[in-house]
Amino acid sequence: MPFSDPASKRRLAFPALVLLPLSVTAAETEAGDPIYAAIDPIVVTATVGPRTVGESLSSVTVIDEEQIRRQQPAEFKDLLRSQPGINVISNGSFGKNTSVYTRGTGSESTIFLVDGIRLRSSTSGSAPWQYFPVDLVDRVEIVRGPRSSLYGADAVGGVIQAFTHEPVQDGHRGWVEAGAGNFDTQMGSGGISARSGNTRFSLSGVHKETDGTEIIEGGDDKGFRNTAGIAKVTHELENGGEAGLLLMQSEGNNEFEGGDTDYMIRLAGFRLTTPVSDYWDTAIQVSEARDEQDNFRDSGDSVFNTTARTARWENTVYFSSHELALGAELLSEKVNSTTDYDEDSRTNAAAFSQLRLGFGPTDVQVSLRLDDNEAYGREETGGIALGHAFDDYHRVRASYQTSFRAPTFNDLYYPLETYDFGGSYAGNPDLEPEKGGAFELGMSGRYDIWYWDAAIYQLDVDNLISLETDAGGNTRPANVDDARIRGVELTGGFDYEGWRAQAAVTLMDPRDRNTDNRLRRRSAQQFRLELDREFADWSVGGTLNAEGYRYDDAENEDRLPGFGTLDLRAGWQFADNWSTRLTVDNVFDKEYATALRFDGKGYLAAGRTAMLTVRYDIQ
Repeated sequence: MPFSDPASKRRLAFPALVLLPLSVTAAETEAGDPIYAAIDPIVVTATVGPRTVGESLSSVTVIDEEQIRRQQPAEFKDLLRSQPGINVISNGSFGKNTSVYTRGTGSESTIFLVDGIRLRSSTSGSAPWQYFPVDLVDRVEIVRGPRSSLYGADAVGGVIQAFTHEPVQDGHRGWVEAGAGNFDTQMGSGGISARSGNTRFSLSGVHKETDGTEIIEGGDDKGFRNTAGIAKVTHELENGGEAGLLLMQSEGNNEFEGGDTDYMIRLAGFRLTTPVSDYWDTAIQVSEARDEQDNFRDSGDSVFNTTARTARWENTVYFSSHELALGAELLSEKVNSTTDYDEDSRTNAAAFSQLRLGFGPTDVQVSLRLDDNEAYGREETGGIALGHAFDDYHRVRASYQTSFRAPTFNDLYYPLETYDFGGSYAGNPDLEPEKGGAFELGMSGRYDIWYWDAAIYQLDVDNLISLETDAGGNTRPANVDDARIRGVELTGGFDYEGWRAQAAVTLMDPRDRNTDNRLRRRSAQQFRLELDREFADWSVGGTLNAEGYRYDDAENEDRLPGFGTLDLRAGWQFADNWSTRLTVDNVFDKEYATALRFDGKGYLAAGRTAMLTVRYDIQ
């Protein structure tokens, strides 16, 4: 679908803080036929500015507010599990360490954004998925495939962005919710949103705690406690721009075998967007992200606190049916730890551009980015994507993107540590970034009530960072491996007269090209099916997840069997503004693990889990 006139596109381009026009419920095709938001929703993560999924020239999955409310997930990872191209690995349930692999790449190769702000640990390189409060999320966008030309380092497998509750446009609105479940689980949440003149604000919070379950066979129950809150303020400027402020904090305690962790993650961001002219918009965002963990282990205590501060400037110029985005970004990272890193800070400066050309039914998108990091030097990434609409319903896309993953502080600077049982570990300051290149070919059909999408891809990654161990047991990271990941993704769904269904199939072959072994902890087959039905004041539904076997080691000797789980749910609006919801996850109490401990024991997922909540919505 070609772009609309520049002035109308500009008015959609930069809503407050997160660039997401949540009030948009439908888009129009050239012929004027409605494509409802559930079938072709607007996304902002795949490009600079809003596009429908069909226009984005990417493989995108959107999890909307209605889905989240229906599923009532216990953790953020439950929304992601078995989504197309996604492998979720966890060391047990209820807040235990979690990794998210996108299209066969490691957890460090998936960028996690919260309302446009990146969240991760600079030492480990992975996002704290297990500590992010899913109860305060309105929407999730999963973009699969490299995005380094827009987001810089680590967007090798893709980008996942969560959008938290937004201030209402009109009136007052809020909610209060309480719930309880087995494993002595309790939760309570609430929020309020209001408007005064041109200013909107919202406050929301949640507290959740559980005694948890055993995470290894024969172990004790390991609990989890979390308290989180989000505050947002948005002010509409007289010239059509907006200024927005975001504050988010999530903290608590997490128990594991051999100790526990006091954790805190915090985000703060300010964004100003304003039109310079009818054909030029500009936006400035400054943000800070903190990841702090105090670990109390039987083997000794430790502190790992990391801070990332980012300033980003974006400019978008519209001409005819074309669009040019130019920007710059400055990132500063700092580590404060009981571990004496050889270096504890670094900066990265970047410039990026994206050109999108619309020629009737054909779109062309070209992107380019230059990063200059004081730790590992300069990296250039880019991409080109083509899309062609055969008619109002069918579209084909093809793309090639390059990417890179930056070595973490642990990879580069971890000091020499000698173990009592022999051997040692140390960082390697001579590491080079991993580099990737990916081809993708996709086709989709989007109609009034249903859609389908198919994509095939190949991702080649050079200079994979892996651990090398010599005969004396001394280990250090090195650029030793290359990988080739091939895959097919099929998705589809419909939304019609109270019925809603979504299905996804992923077939993937993630290989180490040096050994021809499958990359560790990646499942090659996945299936997800969601089906829901509304009956007046009632709703019922279920989710079926199935994943094939995987290996826990690079040698492909420690095999973890595949598994399937069924989750069921029911909701009842029993009075004005009052509702209750019951969810039962893993109905058949399937025992399974996605990772092994050092002693070969599997990290067990929770068995059958039930949760009953009551909610009052303030209108």
